[in-house]
Amino acid sequence: MSLLSKLRLVTVDVTGTLIAYKGQLGDYYCMAAKSAGMPCPDYKRMHEGFKAAYTEMTVKHPCFGHASNMPNIDWWKMCVKDSFIRAGYEYDDATFEKIFRRIYSTFGSSAPYSVFPDAQQFLRWLRNNGCTVGIVSNAEYRYKDVVLPALGLNEGSEWDFGVFSGIVGVEKPDRRMYEAALEMAGGVAAAEALHIGDSMRKDYAPARRAGMHALLLDRFRTAEAEGWRRSGAAVLPDLAAAREWLTAAAAPPATAAWRRSPSSQLTAESSE
Repeated sequence: MSLLSKLRLVTVDVTGTLIAYKGQLGDYYCMAAKSAGMPCPDYKRMHEGFKAAYTEMTVKHPCFGHASNMPNIDWWKMCVKDSFIRAGYEYDDATFEKIFRRIYSTFGSSAPYSVFPDAQQFLRWLRNNGCTVGIVSNAEYRYKDVVLPALGLNEGSEWDFGVFSGIVGVEKPDRRMYEAALEMAGGVAAAEALHIGDSMRKDYAPARRAGMHALLLDRFRTAEAEGWRRSGAAVLPDLAAAREWLTAAAAPPATAAWRRSPSSQLTAESSE
């Protein structure tokens, strides 16, 4: 009996699993600075500044400010401003406002993202085979309302519901994200659910703690993946391989021996 035949729910991570970032963070910050008449900031310093600023914001104001009722745009404004300051760039208020508005609107659109070629077909295949499909993502409301639909991943055709940290107020790796998904799917038993993602800490481990099946994707041949396999985790290169794995009579060990499709050649940085 295949694993698919035992499942009622499949939940899926977004960044690194369904979509990838196009280019580098510095590309978008550079374009924003130039649009305000300022020179392009250093890419390396900008990347490091953003990582530090984003990490601090997730600690001080988790879930994009959900608990403190901070407006989403204010959360990002603080994060972006701190990113520039850490990278060594400070602007007057009017200049920063122009730069920020460009960055905020860009990342609230489909422009910085690419959909993996196997994503839409896989999600539709799951739904056609009787599975409810849920999105589980550390993301704010714009992923749900704007970004995913603009990329052709729509609620009602590719997925049935979403658990987004900026909306529900908890974030991965908190197992309550997965428990919320089980509840939103109509009280599906954990043993009848599978989660697919690209992070051992944020996807695989908490889903297993919640009692769900779990599968990791290693689209980018990461160094961590070998350690995942040694720990006993199921690891596959892409969603096309996941489809074969799900329909096998007895789900075999998911190893690097499974084929790798062209979709795994995209590059991304996952914040989820």
